[in-house]
Amino acid sequence: MTHHGLRRAMRGLAGGVSVVTAGPEGDRTGATVTSAHSLSMEPETMVVSINLGSSTWEAIRRYGYFCINILSVDQREVAERFAGFGGLKGESRYKGANWYQLATGAAALDGALASIDCEVEEIIARHSHAIILGAVRAVAATGGTGLIYADGRYGSITDRSV
Repeated sequence: MTHHGLRRAMRGLAGGVSVVTAGPEGDRTGATVTSAHSLSMEPETMVVSINLGSSTWEAIRRYGYFCINILSVDQREVAERFAGFGGLKGESRYKGANWYQLATGAAALDGALASIDCEVEEIIARHSHAIILGAVRAVAATGGTGLIYADGRYGSITDRSV
């Protein structure tokens, strides 16, 4: 199977949308991902995959921390800004939303379903991406309906029977 076949296959997999933030104010950046998930509850550990060519990777490597902000269904604009829509980069992606800090200094998004603040535990670089294990240092969670991404579109799960 070619990488084009894999890309097509993966488009059908719905994923929760998160914004990964990294770096201190003035040198912040971040990215929209569907690759963030928990690895274990004991100890509390998160996993995220980040492209090795991205500014987010550089900031995580440089500073050693990041925050996974799980987006609510009404935060699509935040997802689009951090995905680089309109050519936005770095600090400019943070405009239009309220941010605060938990433990590490990475930005936590006000109104996110959850913000999970992590210190880098291990980095596994493979091919085009780094798999980053993060030791959880703080969590803020509000709950609500999550933003999902599938087949090139944002949406939400509205069927409550699942």
